[in-house]
Amino acid sequence: MLDLTKIAKQIPGISQHLRVEAAATRQRLELAQKLLIQAKSQQEEIVNRQQQWRDRITFAAATPIEPLDTAIEISTPPEGHTVFATDGSQLSPSHHEIAYCYLINVGRVMLHYGQSLYPLLDSLPEVFYRPEDLYVSRQWGIRTEEWMGYRRTVSEASTLAEMACRWVNPPGAHFDIPNLAMVDGSLIYWFLESLPAEARDRILPPILEAWEQLRSVNVPLLGYLSASRSTEAVNFLRLQACPHETPNCISNCASLTDKLPCQVIDPLRDAALWTNFLQPGQRSSLFRSSARILESYQAHRVYFCYVNVGTEIARTEVPEWVALNPSLLDQALSLMLAQVHKGYGYPVALAEAHNQAVVRGGDRTRFFALLEQQMIRVGLKNVGISYKEARKRGSIA
Repeated sequence: MLDLTKIAKQIPGISQHLRVEAAATRQRLELAQKLLIQAKSQQEEIVNRQQQWRDRITFAAATPIEPLDTAIEISTPPEGHTVFATDGSQLSPSHHEIAYCYLINVGRVMLHYGQSLYPLLDSLPEVFYRPEDLYVSRQWGIRTEEWMGYRRTVSEASTLAEMACRWVNPPGAHFDIPNLAMVDGSLIYWFLESLPAEARDRILPPILEAWEQLRSVNVPLLGYLSASRSTEAVNFLRLQACPHETPNCISNCASLTDKLPCQVIDPLRDAALWTNFLQPGQRSSLFRSSARILESYQAHRVYFCYVNVGTEIARTEVPEWVALNPSLLDQALSLMLAQVHKGYGYPVALAEAHNQAVVRGGDRTRFFALLEQQMIRVGLKNVGISYKEARKRGSIA
């Protein structure tokens, strides 16, 4: 039980720290705006230096493919359109439960606007209990709980593509309605960088295959990041702030143990910088991410931009085939913005996909009760949770 009277004594220190940090952030923001204006005047030259020295730069800096001060008004979405979304949740395996297994539940949402059609809101659960599902990741030193999260990412992508392709291109029918496939979070799977090649080959290829299916039916894919903590775009300004003739981090700054000379605006985030540049309904310059894992994405390399959705500066990510198609990019952003407005600050399709996917406490109890009944029915004995788990579920206090 949390003792709020003891917590209350620590609150003044937190508020004082936040006040000081807010003042420091304003100073960083002013400096970042000056650096952006300077970088815009020689943007092409900086991009060339970035590409030339990319193997010697030790931080991830995205590459702008439009002028840095771009602020484009997003068009109004058409009345008739369809939005697809998926999200996932899971039950982790536990040795204290009646059976060692885990469950992945993927929420599916398909919302139609201006078409007089019923929506789709449901979920697809799958239980994993075989040894090859539970222990395969241990050969790479990956815990089952982590591997379960990676498998969930694959299920979300595959389910999204299957749902969208089945609707957009059913046998004997053709639809000419603008649509959008959305996921909650980044399309850049940073966790893949640390995985062994064999493990990565079980995760990334099925995701890219799902994206290719969306591409084949011309359904744009968009990842929506609320309250993004990314600094990829701000890091491009570090190239402008670099005091050396070339951005050779390894040679110029390898011996430094303190803050690097180009980190004059750290830890300013991208979303904070674009707050003063974008009006509601506008998007920023389009950036190409420089994350190294994207070298394995082939034709699906990720681009991103920031959008003032009215309630916040959101980061939106799209594959290359969407980013380089102006009409498809505009379609994706306009439908995304409409979703945010319908959801009062957050895309309604993503919120509903989450609600369909989430496994609540009552769902967990009913799942294991159903499993227990089945185990008893087939003649298994001594079925039950551990004494530790049983004791933790009650209190004598």
